[in-house]
Amino acid sequence: MAKKECKYSSVGGQALIEGIVMKGPKGKAMCVRLPDGTIHKELTNRVYLKDKYKIARIPLLRGVITFVETLIDSYGDLMKSAEISGFAEVEDAPAESKIDKWIGEHFGKGMMAVISVISVILSLALSVGIFIYIPSLLVDLFDKYITHDALVKIHPLLEGVIRIIIFVLYMWIVSKQKDIKRVFMYHGAEHKSIFCFENGLELTVENVRKQLRFHPRCGTSFIFVMLILSIAVSSCLVLIFPNLATVSRPLWIIVKLLVLPFVMGLGYEFIKYAAKHDNIFVSILAAPGLWMQRITTKEPTDDIIEVGIASLKVALYGLQEEEKEEKTIEEMPRFEDTLNDEDESI
Repeated sequence: MAKKECKYSSVGGQALIEGIVMKGPKGKAMCVRLPDGTIHKELTNRVYLKDKYKIARIPLLRGVITFVETLIDSYGDLMKSAEISGFAEVEDAPAESKIDKWIGEHFGKGMMAVISVISVILSLALSVGIFIYIPSLLVDLFDKYITHDALVKIHPLLEGVIRIIIFVLYMWIVSKQKDIKRVFMYHGAEHKSIFCFENGLELTVENVRKQLRFHPRCGTSFIFVMLILSIAVSSCLVLIFPNLATVSRPLWIIVKLLVLPFVMGLGYEFIKYAAKHDNIFVSILAAPGLWMQRITTKEPTDDIIEVGIASLKVALYGLQEEEKEEKTIEEMPRFEDTLNDEDESI
């Protein structure tokens, strides 16, 4: 359906382990399929920085703040869904529980939070190594075969292409794992459920099943936009400072890390713009992310679609109202008016 014919809502979400979380007018709804087949439902109201401080709504800066908050929330929601769904109850769980208990007894419960923060930091460091250092290192190897003057001008392009290849290969390999594939099915159900509502249709399994699973506001699209923008920004830096990429490789990596928040901000602003406009510029930049969703989303089964519908209903109508007769999309706040011009990425 053409974007101009599609009514947008203020909803966005994330696929979890055996579940989906949706953010909507009523708050953040988490629905998880339990081992007995029932669906666990809960609704929370989290106050975000953009809701408390005007500075967190400043263009470019709001993208960085939203990304960090989303990263923290996503990690917490994933761990919680694993616990609720019973996924964490594996054979080595008793040993892990004893370790957790020992840490709690000797160092206090706060230590577990510290360990979680350290885990996130190590994960980020690993990501920097894989997606920033390795591409730069590989490009350095080309210096032996291509003249210096010619190579320095295309350093950012080569690094960007290598970074994209690594990202695509990584996601493709991960998607082959059974558990991750199921998460990607929930990702598809999340997109389909939101599309169903945005298209003004009743939230039923039949209607949701017919929808596309590729959504322009997906986080996958955001990542690809960031990769493309990083190439453009790095190219500009090389044009302005021709020797920057060759004087010192560590310095070049530090510079790219420093401009990363700026790239995040630009990417966020583009996703916001893309959600409200349909033109050739948006189509070109959004296309890689939509193609990538062929890997990061899978066609869901009906039981997974039911979780997506339940989560969306709770986010839209609340726990008490979601089982009642649905409101029409005309009764809901418009996408442009709901979040103080702060839309949700999904």
